[in-house]
Amino acid sequence: MRLNVLKPVFADSASELVQAANQFEDTILIKKGHWSIDAKSLLGVLALSLQPGDTIELATDNEEIVSAFLELNFFSK
Repeated sequence: MRLNVLKPVFADSASELVQAANQFEDTILIKKGHWSIDAKSLLGVLALSLQPGDTIELATDNEEIVSAFLELNFFSK
């Protein structure tokens, strides 16, 4: 699922994203360019340096995960 970044994701917001991902047992990958990171890794999320206007690929088929990410208000479809 492609998502657009609405807000910068660093420090506190990255921690919120990782906490949301850790609510699920599924493997959740975030892909940006040539990077592919585990959404449960704070260091990985920080390394992506997500900024408004970026597009990511959320590699999951679980709609609950997609909803949880959208509820953070960091992303839009």
